[in-house]
Amino acid sequence: MSALKIAPNIYWVGAIDWNIRHFHGYTYTTRHGTTYNAYLIVDDTVTLVDTVYAPFTQELVENIRQIVPLEKIGYIIANHIETDHSGALPYLLKHCPQATVFGTEKCKDGLAKQYQIDWNAPGKEAGRFKTVKTGDTLKLGKRTLSFIEAPMIHWPDSMFTYCPEEKLLLPNDAFGQHYATSERFDDSVDEAELLYEAKVYYANILWPLSSVIARKIDEVLNMKIPITMIAPSHGVIWRKKPLDIVNAYKKWAQNTTRQKIVIVYETMWGATAKMAQKIVEGIIDAGKEVVVFDITQSDRTDIITEMLDAKGYLIASSTHDNDMLPNLGGFLELFKGLKPVGRIGGVFGSYGWAGGAIKEIEDVLKKAGIDLVNTSLGVKYSPTPEELKQCYDWGRSFAAKIG
Repeated sequence: MSALKIAPNIYWVGAIDWNIRHFHGYTYTTRHGTTYNAYLIVDDTVTLVDTVYAPFTQELVENIRQIVPLEKIGYIIANHIETDHSGALPYLLKHCPQATVFGTEKCKDGLAKQYQIDWNAPGKEAGRFKTVKTGDTLKLGKRTLSFIEAPMIHWPDSMFTYCPEEKLLLPNDAFGQHYATSERFDDSVDEAELLYEAKVYYANILWPLSSVIARKIDEVLNMKIPITMIAPSHGVIWRKKPLDIVNAYKKWAQNTTRQKIVIVYETMWGATAKMAQKIVEGIIDAGKEVVVFDITQSDRTDIITEMLDAKGYLIASSTHDNDMLPNLGGFLELFKGLKPVGRIGGVFGSYGWAGGAIKEIEDVLKKAGIDLVNTSLGVKYSPTPEELKQCYDWGRSFAAKIG
C-alpha cells in the first residue's frame, strides 16, 4: 500500500502483513493479519517514527521515497525495540547517513544488543543515539515532539511520542489491533469488529500489565494533553473518537468484569464433557451468561479474550497419569501468566481408578490468584443420572456466586 497522508505533512508509510496468522510464537492467532505502522513527519528535519518488521523493509523504503529521498531523514524515533517495529532500523542507519535515533535508555541498550550496534564506538554509529525521558522535547521546525516513557507497555524500553501541534499521539504498541485492512482509519472499518480486535489485542498481549497500564493512562490523562488522533503501531488509526479506546483500556486495566462464566475443559472419553454440559444447563437456568470451550477444539486466543471480562472461570479435565490432560495443561501455563484480578473459579472433572487432575488444576488456579468458591466436583468413570443432577446443581450454585 502507498504512503497515506494522515495529517498535514504527516504520512503513514508502514506495511500491511495480510498473511501472518500467529504472533508471539504461537500464543496469539491473528486471523485478520496485522500492519506494521510507521509515520513520516515532513518538517525542517524530516522525522520517521518507528520502522517495520525486517521482511517489509523495502515497502517502508518505497513509501518513504514517495514523499522524500531516504537520505533526507534526520531523526528516527524508536518507541520500542521489538523486531516488528525495529527490524528495518539497521537498513535505515546504513542508508540515512544523517539520521539520529531517539529513544529511552533501555531502548538504546536493547537496540545495541538486538542488532550488534556499538553506539559509542568511533566511526559511523558514534553519537547517533540520543536518550530521551518523559517531558523531553524535540524541535523539528514547525512541529515539536514530546516523549512519555511507558515502561512495560509492553517492554521495559517502550515510550509514547506526542505531537502537540497536531494533537497526535503515537503510542506504539498501546491502543493497537492485529488487523490488516486496506483502510487506515477507524471510521472506515466496521466499528464492532475493530473494537473486538482491540479487545483481543489487549487480552492476549497487555492483560498481565494492567496495573502498569492503569497508572500510565491516569498519568497521561492528568497531563491534560489534547488528543484528536491516536496512531498506534498495529492496525488502524483512531480519529473518530480517539478517547473511546483510551476509556476501553482504562476499563480493561481496572479488571472490570460482568456476570459471565467461561468454562474450559478437556475430556478423554466424554465423561468430563457430559459433566460440562449439565453444569452449563445449571448456569443458564440460573440466568447467567456462559461461554464453553473444549480446549482441543478451540483457539487459545479466543478463550483468553472471553476471559478478559468474565467474573467466573470453571476449569476441568479428565485424569491421565494422575494429572490433567496435556492440552489443558499447556493452556493453564499460558493462563497463569495473565494475572487476572478479582475472579472466582471452580474445578471439576472425571477420573478412573485414581484422580489427580482436579488437584493439579486447583494448584494452578490458586497460584494465579483465583478464589475457588465451589468445592471441586469429581466423578468416577461415566457420570450417573444422580451425578449429572449434582453437576447441574453445582453449576447453579456457582452462578449464584458471581453476582
